[in-house]
Amino acid sequence: MRHASAPKTVGILALPGVQMLDVAGPLDVFAEANVQSGRQAYAPCVVSTVAGPVVSSSGLRVIPDVVLRFDAPATFDTLLIAGAPHFGESWADEALINWLREHAPRSRRFGSVCSGAMVLAATGLLDRRRITTHWAVAEQLAKRFPEVRVEVDALYVRDGALRTAAGVTAGLDLALTLVEEDLGRDIAKKVASQLVMFFKRPGGQLQFSRRGEANPVGRSALQEIQRWVIANPLADSSLAALAARAGLSPRHLARLFRQEIGVTPSAWVESVRIDAARQLLENGERPKQAAAACGFSDIDTFRRAFQRRVGVTPSEYRRRYQLVDAA
Repeated sequence: MRHASAPKTVGILALPGVQMLDVAGPLDVFAEANVQSGRQAYAPCVVSTVAGPVVSSSGLRVIPDVVLRFDAPATFDTLLIAGAPHFGESWADEALINWLREHAPRSRRFGSVCSGAMVLAATGLLDRRRITTHWAVAEQLAKRFPEVRVEVDALYVRDGALRTAAGVTAGLDLALTLVEEDLGRDIAKKVASQLVMFFKRPGGQLQFSRRGEANPVGRSALQEIQRWVIANPLADSSLAALAARAGLSPRHLARLFRQEIGVTPSAWVESVRIDAARQLLENGERPKQAAAACGFSDIDTFRRAFQRRVGVTPSEYRRRYQLVDAA
C-alpha cells in the first residue's frame, strides 16, 4: 500500500509591522493547494521572533504558530521572510540575522516576499545571487548591499534554492510557482482558478511602479532643464536642444547627466515621456494619441519603448485602467 508523503512545512516569518498580505496571501495559496490536491500537501505556519500577537502594518494581529529560539534549530521545508512597509532599521536584529545565516540554507527552499529581502540580504546569503523585491525598496537594497543582483522588474525570481517575490500580491505568484514545482501544473492551475488570480501574470512589477523617475534631481541647472521637459514632453528634447537651453555644450550636458542622474539625457527624456503616456493611457487615451502627445515620432517607437520600460504593451496597460460603463 502506498503511503502519502509527509506534509511540507512552510514557515513564513512575520516581524513587527509586517504587511499582512505578505503572510496571508501565500498561506491561502498553500491551504488551497491542500484542498485541490485532496491531501495535506503543506503544513503552513506563521513564525515570529517573539511570543504573543504580531501587530501588522494595518493594525491586524497575527498569533505565531512557531516562536524562534535562536539557540535551537527549527526545521522547515520552505522558509519565507515576509516584508513590512516601514522596516527602518528594525530588520537588523543581530540574533535573527545570525540564526537565518546558519539555518535558512538548511531548508530545501528559502527566500522572501517584498522587503523581507532586506532581512535576508543582511545575512550575506543573497550575495552574488539574483533576487527581486518591491520596486519601492529595490534601489535602497541595491545600494546597501551592492553584492546582490537585484532584478527590479521581476515579479519573482528563482536562483537555486533561493526564491524571492516582488511584494504584496506577488507573494501569491511566488507561492503558486512553488505549488507548481511540488504538485504539478494542473493543481497549480486549479488553485489559481479558485483564488481568481493569474496562473502566470503578464508583465513585470514596473507596470505598477510609481517610482517618480522623472523627479528633478542634481544641480539647479539640471533641475531647471528637467522641469522644462516634464512640462513640455512634446517639445524638442534632443541633446542639442537641451544643451542650448542650459547654455552648455552637448558633451558637457551629457557628462553632467551621467554623473548626477546616472543616465543619458535621451534615456531620461524617454522616461519622462513614458510617465506622461502612462497617465494618458490610464485616463482612457488611445495609444496612438498618447504617443503623439508625448513626443514619440511614431507608434512603433512608442510601443517598443513602453514595453521595454513598463513590461506590457500600451494597449494592455490601457485596458487595465478602463472603466466599465454602467448597464
